[in-house]
Amino acid sequence: MDALLLFLQTPFLGQATWLWLLFLTIVLTVLTLDLGVFNRKDHIIGPGESVKAASAYIALGLTFGAWIWYDLGSQKAVEYYTGYLLELTLALDNVFVISLILAYFAVPRELQHRVLFWGILGVIVLRAIMIGIGAALVTNFAWVLYIFGAFLLFTGAKMLKESFASDSEEAKDLTENAILKWLRGHLRVTDGFQGSKFFVRQADPASGKLVLFATPLFLALVLVEFADLVFAIDSVPAIFAITQDPYIVYTSNIFAILGLRALYFALENAVHRFHYLKVALALVLVFIGFKIFAGDLFFGGKFPAPWSLGITVSLLAGGVIFSLLKPKHPKGGVEGVGS
Repeated sequence: MDALLLFLQTPFLGQATWLWLLFLTIVLTVLTLDLGVFNRKDHIIGPGESVKAASAYIALGLTFGAWIWYDLGSQKAVEYYTGYLLELTLALDNVFVISLILAYFAVPRELQHRVLFWGILGVIVLRAIMIGIGAALVTNFAWVLYIFGAFLLFTGAKMLKESFASDSEEAKDLTENAILKWLRGHLRVTDGFQGSKFFVRQADPASGKLVLFATPLFLALVLVEFADLVFAIDSVPAIFAITQDPYIVYTSNIFAILGLRALYFALENAVHRFHYLKVALALVLVFIGFKIFAGDLFFGGKFPAPWSLGITVSLLAGGVIFSLLKPKHPKGGVEGVGS
């Protein structure tokens, strides 16, 4: 018994092992209930059901933050909420990309939840690897944070420029996607969906022997995972610019992703209404990149966490409010602005 207690109290990546086990238990329990109970049968998830599920996930994420406040203190809680909000907003662009992928493969709506669910499991593993690498770099090479800051300044400026570019760009065709071309060149792929299966055994047209075929559902899953990996290149440096505690970084990331993936079915057709949110997000990235340098110059090493949370919330709320006050004109542009 004493050995078990000692193990649970042993620090792992900055926090006690039992804290990591508690978090993983919560996430795995929720995902088991999601697929094993509430979505055991493939079905079309309507906006009402998706909003209820997302509300439950978001309430869970916010409650976890309150528990961090109770157990680890207000500083860690503020860092958690800032990272949670930032990741939730950054992932909005991911919703649009996922929508393009599912539309390209013509994934039936009753199977889309299956792709997103297994995509979440992949995200949990991929983010753990990336955050582990980021934590090791920051711990051993403190100057890496300045690289992260410069990267965020560049990314935010680039996103800001794109936000004001012409929005007449058509949806991207994935036919020439390098990952998809590689998969089709190295895997046997069925002509159509095989229910909810990712792999099936079928007769090889050449030999007649039963061999393993991937289905289009598996290809969609791989592209969804790759899309998240690309988006993580922005989000992981951003959260490390807020806090270097791997526990806060990882938990805020995963709870935000869980909430947004659940809300996907309600957001997929509404995300374009918040066109100024991308401008606000670009400003947030610029601010987070700047505060790394400002912390050393003006605050003796660390930018105040409450200020960081307040500025982040204000910018994002401003983006949402301005989008609602100045909706896009049906033919492009903004209502109230010359057409």
